[in-house]
Amino acid sequence: MKDLLLNDNNTTPQIGFGTYKATEDEGIQSVKNALKAGYRLLDTAAKYENEVAVGKGIKASGVPRSEIVVTTKLWREDLGYESAKKELEESLRRLDLDYIDLYLIHWPANARNYDDWQKTNADTWRAMEEMQTEGKIKSIGVSNFWKEHLEALFRTANVIPAANQIEFHPGYWQPDLTEFCKKHGILIESWSPLARGKVFGNDTLQKIAHNHSKSVAQVCLRWILQHDVIVIPKSTTPERINENIDIFDFTLSDKEMDQIDNLPEMGFSGELPNIWPDRL
Repeated sequence: MKDLLLNDNNTTPQIGFGTYKATEDEGIQSVKNALKAGYRLLDTAAKYENEVAVGKGIKASGVPRSEIVVTTKLWREDLGYESAKKELEESLRRLDLDYIDLYLIHWPANARNYDDWQKTNADTWRAMEEMQTEGKIKSIGVSNFWKEHLEALFRTANVIPAANQIEFHPGYWQPDLTEFCKKHGILIESWSPLARGKVFGNDTLQKIAHNHSKSVAQVCLRWILQHDVIVIPKSTTPERINENIDIFDFTLSDKEMDQIDNLPEMGFSGELPNIWPDRL
């Protein structure tokens, strides 16, 4: 497994463990299982309401804190300078950690929810830059930011986001946004890498999986890695946790990559950052 270099010279594993919906005892155990399986990137968020479980799982794993990259996120209803600072302290307390490796704005402010959404995002980002300077955060980034949100942020930011975590999977991978971020040195992270389970019935993916003696899930995760994108599959099942990280012993051909790139839309969440909280 290779590490990817962020634009601030910190590094992150290319595959991580997503913890969405993993709470309490199940969350603690799944984090322990993931770290035992070799994952070293953990992804959580204040909104997931499992930061306490993730923190306990880290402590119980026996893996040194210095070896683990921990990502958490600021919820979209808590944007703003003062609120961002307060919420970061709350996340540190719940995780029982001294610092966060990667702190993300979970969703951008938008015109439907903030009178001056550009200023709200800018003020939030200014707070995060200060907390990075203070050593409470190693890297700062965003999630679900489109080009319009990033371009507005660039006008006031002193630090370019290290990462943008977006919906990215076969059938919906936002190639234009991906290319824009790469052009600006922003690493893409994939959420919902298996398209909410829609990939499993796809004939093309099934054939490619059969050719490599791999599962459809492994093919999808491998496809994401070969786009130089970070992927954070989630599971609470030990077998699936192990399967999802077992994707470094095969390579998809250029033809297979192209086939997957051009699959018709499937598994799209309907969540759009410019109109939340409504969905399509």
